[in-house]
Amino acid sequence: MGFFSRISEGLARTRNSFTNGVKSIFSGRVDEDFFEELFDALIQADVGVQTSDKLTERLRERAKAEKIREREQLWSILEEEITAILSTDKGGGIALDADKLNVIMMIGVNGAGKTTTIGKLAARYKAEGKRVLLAAADTYRAAAADQLEGWAKRVDVPLIRQGEGADAAAVVFDAVAAAHARKIDVLIVDTAGRLQNKTNLMSELAKVGRVIAREAPEAKVQHMLVVDGGTGQNAISQAREFSAVVPLSGIIITKLDGSAKGGAVIGIVDEIKLPIKLIGVGEKVEDLRDFVAEEYAHALFNHA
Repeated sequence: MGFFSRISEGLARTRNSFTNGVKSIFSGRVDEDFFEELFDALIQADVGVQTSDKLTERLRERAKAEKIREREQLWSILEEEITAILSTDKGGGIALDADKLNVIMMIGVNGAGKTTTIGKLAARYKAEGKRVLLAAADTYRAAAADQLEGWAKRVDVPLIRQGEGADAAAVVFDAVAAAHARKIDVLIVDTAGRLQNKTNLMSELAKVGRVIAREAPEAKVQHMLVVDGGTGQNAISQAREFSAVVPLSGIIITKLDGSAKGGAVIGIVDEIKLPIKLIGVGEKVEDLRDFVAEEYAHALFNHA
């Protein structure tokens, strides 16, 4: 199934929520009541207060500048404005350097889908002919390393792990050494996902970062925040907390197929100024897709 068909199917619940709630007001004459209704409708679609206000003002400005009198004419303009917000990283995906070790740190709270995303990403890179290594640096959850090991076996890539309660930085130290010895192209690191406001977790992430910088100064290091699409606007607070400790490179949004809160993607990009790299729209390995702003907007606006 092509990108658009799969994402369109995966966004069915979000699209129904968005079109039913927002498009229903796009009938009649453009007046001040319309803009108040638009703001409320965008809030209900989980777009967020700041971004809903921004979009409402943009439509007000364009209606005046382009002398638009009918609400129906503003529907396509709303799509244009949303696409513009989403297009912070046009190509989507996680860019890798071909001539050096790539380290991808997977960050996020428990339950966001980090481990599953790592498995899917490893399968993708292996299929592309890259040498992949996984590191189980979430040493606080007994099942975390076992779950990651299950994925490693499923997609047939090696895994570096230690026992439960081990020092995460020590696991990463071993993983970097193994990556150098085995000439690995991509090292993907699972990290602990306890509540993001825990000081010790943040200190641990910073320590792991220092180990990588010291042991692999030549590596391209990227920090990907994994958020559950069902959390909506809470993803923004998670991004702010984590970005205070590590330089986030982008966002991966999972489980969009099971959520009606995909409208939050718009506010996430607008407010935290980070590109969405990948989205999860299903259970299959191939359902982890590069994020393409135009395709996402088209699917959201129910284009055929």
